[in-house]
Amino acid sequence: MKAGVIVCSDRSFYGEREDKSGPVICDFLSNRGFDVEYKVVPDDKDTIKEAIVSMVDDGAVLVLTSGGTGLAPRDVTPEATLEVIDKQVPGIAEAIRYESLKYTKNAMLSRGVSGVRGQSLIVNLAGSPKAASESLEIIEKPLLHAIDLVRGEVKDCGRN
Repeated sequence: MKAGVIVCSDRSFYGEREDKSGPVICDFLSNRGFDVEYKVVPDDKDTIKEAIVSMVDDGAVLVLTSGGTGLAPRDVTPEATLEVIDKQVPGIAEAIRYESLKYTKNAMLSRGVSGVRGQSLIVNLAGSPKAASESLEIIEKPLLHAIDLVRGEVKDCGRN
């Protein structure tokens, strides 16, 4: 399966800071058998939208963004994501925020969203490597199930 990782960061895009969260996310996905496409983009809503759509159109069943989910003026990743998804999956972002509060009270400041575009799942993660890694641990178990659901490969997902 193909996955995409989009790091949304002006500083990383312009070479002012090394991106450290993208490699963490790529390693997580690669270690679980995904073929990963990785891209760093500036904090620009149209550029982020274009990157998400491009990865989905190229066959990514999962697109994880990192960065741009906070309160800074240029943090626009959730807005870009909302403009390209067909429907929201609020439980993923809610679970990340809820569980992340155990690590830091600043988790309540995250505005990350998640949703579906076509047959692809898109999830916004925080920009720090530690927060991204912790978020992936939180959603790891339901992630593959969610991808199967989005792709129509699960007919009955009720608990027994």
